[in-house]
Amino acid sequence: MYFLLFFGDLESFLLVAMAYDRYVAICFPLHYATIMNPKLCLVLVALSWVLTMLHAMLHTLLMAGLCFCGDNMIPHFFCDMSALLKLSCSDTQVNELVIFVMGGLILVIPFLLIIMSYTRIVSSILKVPSARGIRKAFSTCGSHVSVVSLFYGTVIGLYLCPSADNSTVKETVMAMMYT
Repeated sequence: MYFLLFFGDLESFLLVAMAYDRYVAICFPLHYATIMNPKLCLVLVALSWVLTMLHAMLHTLLMAGLCFCGDNMIPHFFCDMSALLKLSCSDTQVNELVIFVMGGLILVIPFLLIIMSYTRIVSSILKVPSARGIRKAFSTCGSHVSVVSLFYGTVIGLYLCPSADNSTVKETVMAMMYT
């Protein structure tokens, strides 16, 4: 579970860094090398690693405090938090609250930063006089936007909805999509 959270959160933060990179490349092309210097890239990666490590450790330690009794077969292909919470015979309200609050911080804030970045990119692209320049700018961002949509759409739908509302099949399919 630790590694699942770690790499999932890391992807979220790296998608933000990539959106910022696209923003700088399109909106400030002549200053790109100055703004996106190796030091800033190292800071973005290091900050992503530290934040994701702390977040994954928080949920792992909270999950370790729960009692599991009865059938311990996880109906997923990995140790997903929602599947583990359903197997617990302890009170999981604290875990669910932490998932909701931290999910808001770890997922929604980066998602909003990506939206903000692409809003500025689109407003900048619309000022380009040539159709070729517009096409080139949109093609640069197209693959990133599709990955962001796939990742955040399934993660937000899975983790920011109450676990009782989701069927096991729906959770497994959604987890498969973002993994």
